[in-house]
Amino acid sequence: MFLSYLSANNLSQKMLRVIFSIYLMVACLITSIQFLTEYLKTQDSISNELKQLEASVLGPVATSLWQYNQTQLNALVAGLVKMPIIEGVDVFNKHANNMISKRSFTPASEPLSIFNTQSDLHWLLNGEKIFLGTLVLYSSSEVVLDRVWFGFTLIAVTAIIKLSVLFGLFIWAFNRYLAIPLKELMSQVNEIQLSKNVSKRINLSNTENNELSQLQQHMNNMLSAMERDRTRLLVDEQNKRIWLENAVEKRTEALQILNEKLQRLATIDSLTGALNRGSFFDCAQHLLMLCQRQKSPVSFVLMDLDHFKNINDTYGHFIGDRVLIHFTETIQTLLRKSDLIGRIGGEEFVIFLPDTGMDAAFGLADEIRKAIAHSRLEIEGKTVSYTVSLGIESSGPKDLSIDELFKRADLKLYDAKDKGRNRVEI
Repeated sequence: MFLSYLSANNLSQKMLRVIFSIYLMVACLITSIQFLTEYLKTQDSISNELKQLEASVLGPVATSLWQYNQTQLNALVAGLVKMPIIEGVDVFNKHANNMISKRSFTPASEPLSIFNTQSDLHWLLNGEKIFLGTLVLYSSSEVVLDRVWFGFTLIAVTAIIKLSVLFGLFIWAFNRYLAIPLKELMSQVNEIQLSKNVSKRINLSNTENNELSQLQQHMNNMLSAMERDRTRLLVDEQNKRIWLENAVEKRTEALQILNEKLQRLATIDSLTGALNRGSFFDCAQHLLMLCQRQKSPVSFVLMDLDHFKNINDTYGHFIGDRVLIHFTETIQTLLRKSDLIGRIGGEEFVIFLPDTGMDAAFGLADEIRKAIAHSRLEIEGKTVSYTVSLGIESSGPKDLSIDELFKRADLKLYDAKDKGRNRVEI
């Protein structure tokens, strides 16, 4: 227990060491003051005894000096030195010369401190005091210590006993009211931390209403707040996840619609709704290969509006656009669902007719020519009429490229324009 106190590594033991060290210093200071007080008190007592003894021997010493009886004086001094409280005697004559100096110790064993009393020696003659010399009696710290040694020992033993008892009581009190509850508190905190279960609560075995119980209550309140925050965060996270999933779903739908629009914009002519040049040739090439495998004829009709530039110059581009739309809508009413129509230039259109020979293609092309020639557009109070020239080409057994059909149909279209326009050339 004492070793663990010396090598304290936790808060309670460090507090115990600090408090007990302070108490030990205070106890040592008080004990030292007691020692010093007892020592000074005993020294004063011995000084008083020296004075009393001195007063009792002044007469015989003065008589020996007056009578010049050196033998008697030596005997008196020797007797005084043998007394327990006297460590030395000095006798000085009236001229302050040392007549006798006797010590009970040698110079090698001289005490730590020496104190003395001195009195003048007189002889009374015819009512007159005659100064004979001085008597000095010495005592030392050893005499004082001999007297107070038992008291010192008793004080020291008492202090040691009190320190030992109080040390044990300090340790017991700290362990009982601080160390053990703190260890229990830390153990339960570690258990909650390792289990990651904030629903648990700290429950100390010490139910006294003190700072530790208040700390327990505060920590339990903190755990309750953490549990509420955790629940709220989980609910918020779940709501955010649902919102994010819905947002992603809506965004995906929007992107899908946008992709469909972009795909349509990438394949369809935005003005007329017909296939654009790239999409038309891709689809036509695919259908051409399919019909060739099935040994089925296809026809390719290339069309160009006659003098379309004059319409734009005369009526403006807005009416020119309405003419292009009207042309596309008119053709679509005459085509099958399997037929393809595309706009491959400003006023140049093309039709791909699967499973269709030259005669049937010519009949459709001529029907288109007549429908356009007989049509009249009423736009913004203006009547607009126009015609179209058409070139037709049908596939042979060795035709595998839609570009070849296009080139041959293009030549037929130029022939139709050279021969006066508003006609079908095969």
